[in-house]
Amino acid sequence: MNTYDQILMLLKTRGPQTAQSLAGLMGLTAMGVRRQLEAAVEDGLVRFQDSPGKVGRPVRRWLLSDSGHARFPDRHAELTLDLIQDVRTLFGESGLEKLIAVRAHAGELAYRERMAGAATLDQRVAALAAARTLDGYMAETEPRVDGSVLLHENHCPIGTAARACGEFCRSELEVFRRVLGAGTAVVRIEHQLEGARRCTYLVSERA
Repeated sequence: MNTYDQILMLLKTRGPQTAQSLAGLMGLTAMGVRRQLEAAVEDGLVRFQDSPGKVGRPVRRWLLSDSGHARFPDRHAELTLDLIQDVRTLFGESGLEKLIAVRAHAGELAYRERMAGAATLDQRVAALAAARTLDGYMAETEPRVDGSVLLHENHCPIGTAARACGEFCRSELEVFRRVLGAGTAVVRIEHQLEGARRCTYLVSERA
């Protein structure tokens, strides 16, 4: 992966960044990173926001544009929308719900297999994140001092389908709750469909 693509990936997975912070993450000079960012702005993939700094000088943070986000694939978006509409037309909402349930069941079986042997909460969430990453969600975990774990999903490869049918998101949340165990609470605290940069789930042991 070249420097240009690495910068886009970091903006996708870490959100808005200064040129200096990107340079530190990549082991490059801020000037070199800034040149790549300016090229990405010209390509329409990156934009920037300026905010007041501590000493009056504005701080510039770089972030992906809509075109930049679209560079990361939404699986067969147009075909998916057509299929959703066809199922609705032929079988109604109940038929679509059955289709989503079948998909959720298959995913649940695959996740349980990937999570076999994971005992602690950290291990279970990490195994689920690894499985979700294989599915294209760019997932990562963030353990917290209170013992809970944040599961971040930096990309949604079924975003177009989810916008057309919210049941996809509700179904995924229920799958998470089942595979992580009855003693685990899972709450979605960030949601891309509500304007967040990513989807984030707070996972904790029930009291």
